[in-house]
Amino acid sequence: MTEEVAATRGRAARPDVVVTALVLSLGIACLVATVLVAVRTSGRPRLWTLGEGITAGSGLGTALSGAVMCVFAAVVLHRGGHRTVGLVLGATGLFWATDGLADGWVSLGLVSPAPLPGMTFAGWYLLRFTSLLPATLVLLPLVFPDGRFLPGWWGRASRACMAVMVGSAGLFVVLPDDTRVVGRLPPGYDRDWAVLGALDRLGDPTPVVFRVLTVVALAVPVGVVTHRYRHSTGRRRDQMRWLLWGALVTAVAILVTAVVPLGPLEDAVFFGIVTLLPACLTIAVVDPRLVAIDELLGRTALLALVGVVLVAVDLATVAGLTALLGDSLEEPQVVVVVLLLTVVLYGPLRQRVSQVVRRLMLGRGDRYDAVAGLASTLETADEGAGQLAAVARAVADAFGVGFVAVEVERGHGERLVATHGVRPAQTRTLPISYRDTAVGHLVLPARGVRSRLTRADEQLLGDLVRQAATAARSSRLAEELQDSRERLVTAREEERRRIRRDLHDGLGPALSGAVFQLESARLLVDRDPVAAKDQVAAASGHLQEVVADVRRLVHDLRPPALDDLGLVGALRQQGARLDPPATVLAEELPPLPAAVEVAAFRVASEAMTNVARHARARTCTVRLAATGGELRVDVTDDGVGIAPDSQAGVGLVGLRERAAELGGTSEVTCPAAGGTVVTVRLPLRRDP
Repeated sequence: MTEEVAATRGRAARPDVVVTALVLSLGIACLVATVLVAVRTSGRPRLWTLGEGITAGSGLGTALSGAVMCVFAAVVLHRGGHRTVGLVLGATGLFWATDGLADGWVSLGLVSPAPLPGMTFAGWYLLRFTSLLPATLVLLPLVFPDGRFLPGWWGRASRACMAVMVGSAGLFVVLPDDTRVVGRLPPGYDRDWAVLGALDRLGDPTPVVFRVLTVVALAVPVGVVTHRYRHSTGRRRDQMRWLLWGALVTAVAILVTAVVPLGPLEDAVFFGIVTLLPACLTIAVVDPRLVAIDELLGRTALLALVGVVLVAVDLATVAGLTALLGDSLEEPQVVVVVLLLTVVLYGPLRQRVSQVVRRLMLGRGDRYDAVAGLASTLETADEGAGQLAAVARAVADAFGVGFVAVEVERGHGERLVATHGVRPAQTRTLPISYRDTAVGHLVLPARGVRSRLTRADEQLLGDLVRQAATAARSSRLAEELQDSRERLVTAREEERRRIRRDLHDGLGPALSGAVFQLESARLLVDRDPVAAKDQVAAASGHLQEVVADVRRLVHDLRPPALDDLGLVGALRQQGARLDPPATVLAEELPPLPAAVEVAAFRVASEAMTNVARHARARTCTVRLAATGGELRVDVTDDGVGIAPDSQAGVGLVGLRERAAELGGTSEVTCPAAGGTVVTVRLPLRRDP
């Protein structure tokens, strides 16, 4: 059963090619047919009428709008998983396209002297049936974005809303036509086709009641969209923002067309009003993050508010001047006053309204003011925890969120944590990177009005946390530098003390003893040559021990084999003494800095020794190569490898420390085929 359900879901998520092609082809066909009909109608005088106040046009704008909606529907259906939204959008587009075709067909019938086939149906469809168009437009926000009504009370309200919308439109479809006919009807045209004469007895109040119910029902889509928006997060939140933006721009455009005569731009504005919301729904389904919708929504609200305030100020000013000056204020003077007010008020007004809109809608002021303010704050804040606390506050202020936590790894298991606000029940974690390396995490609320990050948000957030990471890392690097200096000084003094102790306690007494023996031999050489000879032999043995001690001291400072055999030869000599013997392969190496040569010898020797002691390997191979300004040392074996949960021993820790001392890196991996690979990279910086 589970497999069947999964298969059904999979089929539902696939693009419906047949339906997509059908919707697209029908929409385009209606547009083409409307164009052809308009061409036949153009320039011919009108012979007939359909009733008082009833007109018909070319239908091109309506058909074009419907065809564009069909294209949007095809895109949504092609995405798969949005079948219901695509079907509703496609049905709406076909409704508009056929409405345009019916409009053009009726216009053609009104200029044709002979009866036109289908004229009655076309007139009924245009004047009656298309009253269902508002119902299709209301259905889209009710089912967007998942294609289903909301559960519970909102779902019941949505169904009731659709019932009222469809019922009101359906009643209008079958009500008798009470318009007065002035002129002659087209031949064969029946005005009362599909009309129920019995409804005449219901009287005029019935349509009024349905109109009132329709207006009340229109509040349901607003409530549904508001409810979905408040309970949405992530991608769903961005989708709902696209719907809100489209509705906002459409409402503003409708208001503008109601008060401003558009003239030749009226058809273009009508096309934009009709197709804008479907375009927004399509973007919301395909890629809601195509544009930073929260910024777009904020800027639209900003421009709308600024425009309303400017128009109100202009009207009030002009009304006041008219009241003071009477009719002496001419039109050019009014234009100059309006322009001056706009120039003077636009900049300050836009800035203030922008701050209000950002705070109300986005919860933040200017983005990069936060970055600039953080930079100055970091200069005065205490290093470490104080700087992270400043970053947490800056992120909270910039994004308008109630909780921010910043966690930064400082190395050696140390972690700095700074929080701002009260931690919510649900959070999400974002990585903090410094030079392509993850150095910490940023914790933000998972839910909330401003929990979604746009691309611009992520860029701002990256700028903010990058300063946090840089500050924390710089503080840590300064501490590590100081620690390194202290370790160098301590190691130098310890080495000096060790050499002094070895010279004072070892070589000094040994040389003194050899001198004493030689002096005794000198005194005995005349009296007792045999005893003098024994004393010289003893002194010789003593001096050989001194030489051995000197060699030991020198070897501790730098392996003599490096000077005698070179790095490759010294490693081959070292590898030949082990079991299994190590094979050393090397390209032609350039002259190496002394520190790099010693470090490479120590690292490779330690790795070969680990293979001999622990790997139970049959082969061990050492490869040396100098490329890209660094010396690479690879030690490979075919042994048992290293267990994932095993802790690094003293040898591996020393290997890492030797590489790190020169600014190099070390890596120990265990390939799936078996064995262990130790890779060390040492930069080839020249000795001063």
